[in-house]
Amino acid sequence: MDISLFDYDLPEELIAAEPLPRGHSRMMVVSRKDEKIEHRRFANFLSFVDGNSTVVLNESRVIPARFFGKKATGGAVEFLYLGTNPDGTCDTLARSSKPLRPGEAVTLLSGDVVTVLERTGEACRIRPSFPAAAMLSFLEKHGDIPLPPYILKRRGERRSRAEDRESYQTVYAHTMGSVAAPTAGLHFTGEVIEQLRERTGRHVEFVTLHVGSGTFLPVKANRVEEHLMHREAYYIAPETAERLNTDKKRGRRILAVGTTTVRALESASAGGDLKGGSGETNLFIYPGYEFRFVDALLTNFHLPRSTLLMMVSAFAGRDLILRAYREAVAERYRFFSYGDCMLIL
Repeated sequence: MDISLFDYDLPEELIAAEPLPRGHSRMMVVSRKDEKIEHRRFANFLSFVDGNSTVVLNESRVIPARFFGKKATGGAVEFLYLGTNPDGTCDTLARSSKPLRPGEAVTLLSGDVVTVLERTGEACRIRPSFPAAAMLSFLEKHGDIPLPPYILKRRGERRSRAEDRESYQTVYAHTMGSVAAPTAGLHFTGEVIEQLRERTGRHVEFVTLHVGSGTFLPVKANRVEEHLMHREAYYIAPETAERLNTDKKRGRRILAVGTTTVRALESASAGGDLKGGSGETNLFIYPGYEFRFVDALLTNFHLPRSTLLMMVSAFAGRDLILRAYREAVAERYRFFSYGDCMLIL
């Protein structure tokens, strides 16, 4: 399957650089059954959720994962934190005008120092001058929210703003671990969550999938099947899995909020029933995939040629999705992380 099958034209001005107040976005509603497209607002979302629905959301919290420093030569360095290793080192992606060399020291803006241990492409393993176990605390104090590059480009800025710490985080974010937000959840307010609980009879569930660095990486393969999907960690509490399995068997409609939630549910149900506990997934969902657990999906609009566009095309059909995207462009919807949303039923 050629990657060009998942391309579409998008005027740059439709990329949302700023968020609207939560709950004020537009919402396209796409029916898979009759291929009908409606134009609504997220404020209408509750009207599409009935007493037979179970809504599942990803409660992963975004790390302020970007941090900055300078080499001894004065050259600027930007790091994106990916994780801490048992040996006290940290995995990052690093960007600098000239490649970092093993043994090179980088002085961070905080005054701390990190030493480069090895680098392959942008992948860079470092050792901080402070205990690596304190890395998340360091980032909470000194880190920058890792907004997608297309937002920073539209703004003409290099770093996030103070207000992005709140706006690029769902109101129900809990477990720290993502380097990008599960953006379909950015539309929700605490009030909407409570209304969902009331409307569904308390059938609102939370899972965790930490969005990894692969979300920033373009698909470089010419054929979809040749793309290597990045791995992401997920967790579904055993009691949550038990309730979801019961709901699924009773015929309740499982409505996933976001592609990350889909990935967690479909990965954990690979053996049939949803399996609780921790796991890692490199599941790549593209047309031809048979969905096991998810019945409906709320998602934002995704980049051309992206694995996320392929996932929603697998869920609703490529022709229908691309028609919906063309209509979204014509109707001047706002695209990507801070943009409008699509409800696929």
